[in-house]
Amino acid sequence: MKLSPPPLTLGLDVAAAPETVWDLLVHVDQWPRWGPTVRRAQVDGSGGRIGPGATGTVWTPVGPGLPFRIDAWEETGPLRQWSWHVAGLPATGHSVRAREGGCRVEMTAPWWATAYAPVLWLGLRRVRDLAQARSAGGDTTD
Repeated sequence: MKLSPPPLTLGLDVAAAPETVWDLLVHVDQWPRWGPTVRRAQVDGSGGRIGPGATGTVWTPVGPGLPFRIDAWEETGPLRQWSWHVAGLPATGHSVRAREGGCRVEMTAPWWATAYAPVLWLGLRRVRDLAQARSAGGDTTD
């Protein structure tokens, strides 16, 4: 049995409904608003929402588009989560857990990508700010 270190996990409490946060995380047109390393993304087929096994392309601020595949998905219950592979490599995980007064949003990175922590932290803060603005009626962008 091969043991590997646990992934890096960072999270923030959000004063918004879990559905509001989840919506930001699963609609690819929202990713550039909160993802510091995402310039654009598209899902293969119709629609701009990811789901179990969805594939597509993500563009970073530099370089060509990279293929992605959603490899883990849970959308029901108090914990919603998804993770993906980008260009065939394990990438970030995203989760939303319902809590009294809102929710907790978390992002993970593989243990070998701990240098990505500042990017995760910025993304989390942006998700929190966008979700709370939506909840207050200040951001109605869909």
